[in-house]
Amino acid sequence: MNYMPGTASLIQDIDKKHLVLLRDRRTLIGYLRSIDQFANLVLHQTVERIHVGKKYGDIPRGIFVDLEKESDTPLQQVSIEEILEEQRVEQQAKQESEKLKVQVLRERGLSVPRADTLDEF
Repeated sequence: MNYMPGTASLIQDIDKKHLVLLRDRRTLIGYLRSIDQFANLVLHQTVERIHVGKKYGDIPRGIFVDLEKESDTPLQQVSIEEILEEQRVEQQAKQESEKLKVQVLRERGLSVPRADTLDEF
């Protein structure tokens, strides 16, 4: 039997039914359809199995895509108004930075074509 390192070892398990225990302690049962080098997976005809004591129940989930998430990402959910204002401020700062770059280049005798005048291929 040949050993294949990492997620490549799961290639032979494509299209087979699997029970998967996620880090968030959920249990999924479904057919493995795809997997990548980061261990992201796609399960088909998936059910989430919930255990309570000696009982369990299955919740149909259909196609389940598990993308590896950064657990230490410090994201904070905010209101729509707040995120739109933050976006506006960020875009304005980028525009001011670009204007400054163009000004510095012009002072040095260089020119930068505007992006909207460049040919697109």
